[in-house]
Amino acid sequence: MKRRFALVLVALSLSPLGALSANDWVQWRGPNRDGIAKESGLMDQWPEQGPAVAYRTKGLGSGMASLAIHAGLLYTIGNIDGKTNLICRNAGDGAEVWATPFTDDKGAANGTPTIDPETGLVYAMSFDGVMVCCDAKTGKVAWKKSFTGDFGGKMESGWGYSESPLIDGDKLLCTPGASKAMVVALRKKTGDLIWAGKAPEGKLRGNDGAGYSSIVISNAAGRKQYVQLVGHGIVSYDAETGDLLWNYDRVANTTANIPTPLVSGNYVFCSTGYGDGGTALLEISPKANRSLGVKEVYYKSSKELQNHHGGMIMIGDHVYMGHGHNNGFPACVEWKTGKDLWDKGRGAGGGSAAIVAADKKLFFRYQDGIMAMIDTDTNAYKLLGKFKLATHNGESWPHPVIVDGNLYIRDQDELIVYKISK
Repeated sequence: MKRRFALVLVALSLSPLGALSANDWVQWRGPNRDGIAKESGLMDQWPEQGPAVAYRTKGLGSGMASLAIHAGLLYTIGNIDGKTNLICRNAGDGAEVWATPFTDDKGAANGTPTIDPETGLVYAMSFDGVMVCCDAKTGKVAWKKSFTGDFGGKMESGWGYSESPLIDGDKLLCTPGASKAMVVALRKKTGDLIWAGKAPEGKLRGNDGAGYSSIVISNAAGRKQYVQLVGHGIVSYDAETGDLLWNYDRVANTTANIPTPLVSGNYVFCSTGYGDGGTALLEISPKANRSLGVKEVYYKSSKELQNHHGGMIMIGDHVYMGHGHNNGFPACVEWKTGKDLWDKGRGAGGGSAAIVAADKKLFFRYQDGIMAMIDTDTNAYKLLGKFKLATHNGESWPHPVIVDGNLYIRDQDELIVYKISK
């Protein structure tokens, strides 16, 4: 206990929670939730054995959560001795700052924490749907909510809540998955309810409940809205009122709807895996009485194009992704047409691929523990390097993170940090 208290004092004196910087990774998929790190000067090729290791550390517990990093501190979630912990470490060497157990849980957490530099708070979600808000410096619990107990929420299937909450102004957006509270806006300081958005009604493809995705902000058709992938497909809610603006179910599958949607202008690009998923581009337009219309620009069946999980990244007019169920075949898709310019087939590793982009490069973390670096050249697939990660404690599903020239890899109980700067 004395050691932990001393470490907290060191963290407070050396790494106070400061203003947001360009390289911070304060939430799921980075500062803009698009999977793009604002990094430059990274290595153009890797040695055969891979980049040098900056450090390795253990004690993060079980789970598939990725990392959030800000002001020299990193945050993740892990199940340790049957309790879900929100964990804070020093980003420079992995030393423990604090760990806060916030619920007894039957499963390991999958969602990534969200940091709010404005208030100095950090948020995390457990497998069973307990949302906790803690002081980011000390780990002291500020408030908790139960998605099932407080909102009657449910998941579409049994792999646990996996969302990373979204901060927008004074609101915290999250997805309980209930019929009367599919998506909710809470006051980020207190957890008090601002509004609850109802689930779409009628006979729809997919299943009731929340999916495994996370909310993004769109201003399509001049209307600020929160777009999310749930069990019945894509839904969108008015940012001020929580009114359901539109929904689209053709892309929904009946197993698990996972990838975070991409938004650009008046368009939404969405994809899901499994045999009955697929990929679609949607165009949102204004209608009478402030309602919005949704038009399917195109739909690709799961055999043609699907992102099982691992995420999609939009750079310019192209979407980069791993295609295929339990596969991460590298794909470069013209997002306005759906055409795959690479059509590569299998890439450097096996299984699904969790991806991040930085410095005009793609970083594919394959399920089998292979790490690959790929050029973003749209004309041809170009592998710049690959290596076998130093550990493979479970499926390599947690998304990689790149901050300050370092590649952060969470592997269940372990964290490995590689130096990838020139």
